[in-house]
Amino acid sequence: MSARDTVSPIASSVAARAFIKALRSLALLRESKIAIAGIALVGFWVIVALLAPLVAPFPPNAQIQPFAAPLAAAPDGGIFLLGTDQLGRDILSRVMWGARTVLFFAPLATLSAYTVGIVMGLAAGYFGGWVDDVLSRVSDIILSFPVLVLYILIIATIGASGINIIIAVTFASAPGVMRIVRGLVLDLRTRNYVAAAQTRGENPWYIMLIEILPNARGPLIVDGCLRIGYVIITIGVLGFLGLGLPPPDPDWGGMINEARALALAFPHMTIIPCIAISTLVLGFNLLADGIREVSLHD
Repeated sequence: MSARDTVSPIASSVAARAFIKALRSLALLRESKIAIAGIALVGFWVIVALLAPLVAPFPPNAQIQPFAAPLAAAPDGGIFLLGTDQLGRDILSRVMWGARTVLFFAPLATLSAYTVGIVMGLAAGYFGGWVDDVLSRVSDIILSFPVLVLYILIIATIGASGINIIIAVTFASAPGVMRIVRGLVLDLRTRNYVAAAQTRGENPWYIMLIEILPNARGPLIVDGCLRIGYVIITIGVLGFLGLGLPPPDPDWGGMINEARALALAFPHMTIIPCIAISTLVLGFNLLADGIREVSLHD
């Protein structure tokens, strides 16, 4: 049997082992109180985002009654549970719809950064030599810039939009992911199963993606949860600086920016979106800690 003929059964076996380990890890997460707390917080906001079109009391951009206090009655019935902003838009409804925005763009931007970073890290760590030198120097140059300044430069240059935020996060975050993956690959490429795959004559990218990458998943999953939290903060900061998603679509950072001049007179207009950002980021951080805790016992 040729090396090519062995690829499919080996890949199937690796995928089956990875699936079994994933189920085992999910079962172990139930034993971690930290992980359960993180899942609860993240799950709450995921449910809010999914059900926002059904449960939001008002349209997010409807201008109804400016500066209504929390629990004030709406003119046409209903209650402004969290009050309204200076344009009369219901804060609760905007927070719910803002969760959809954050939970769409933050994971998508993180996934994009990881895709680029993993490819770069695998190539740098496995091939070494000039490939490693070039990719490492490029990463060092990008990482030498302050992250927030780099985000602002990119968004200010190419414009504020959801796609451009993904591009900015990918450009700024991929080098950090690359360095993590490179360090893991430098260790894993010396393992016996990698040598066995090389002896079989497997393609280098097959070895990297099928043999090495699944065995590096633990640290990458933990870092991924933390990085989603960083991206959520980044989206909030960009929105606060007026470089986030274009209005009037709800954006937690944009909500804080719009109400900052009124923070002393109407503190609930800024505190509520701040709490939303903080709890979601806390949820991903607790989930990362829980996964790390479980991995130590796995």
